[in-house]
Amino acid sequence: MQNPFETGHIKNYLLLYASIVVIMVLFFIASTLFHEIEDVEPKVFDKNITKEIEIDTRVEDKNSTRNRFKLLEKAY
Repeated sequence: MQNPFETGHIKNYLLLYASIVVIMVLFFIASTLFHEIEDVEPKVFDKNITKEIEIDTRVEDKNSTRNRFKLLEKAY
């Protein structure tokens, strides 16, 4: 294996690193230029509620003759 500092390959590594940094900077600039911030209208909720809420007061019979589930005749 050759030493990159002695053979002159270090220039290629520095160019690779510099090109990656330049590409990152270009992407950052492009993302900030084309990023449009939309103004969002705040939602306003009516705090004065005039509608009356109806409460269901019906009570269901818990011992109803009609079963909701059919049980198996034989337990496994």
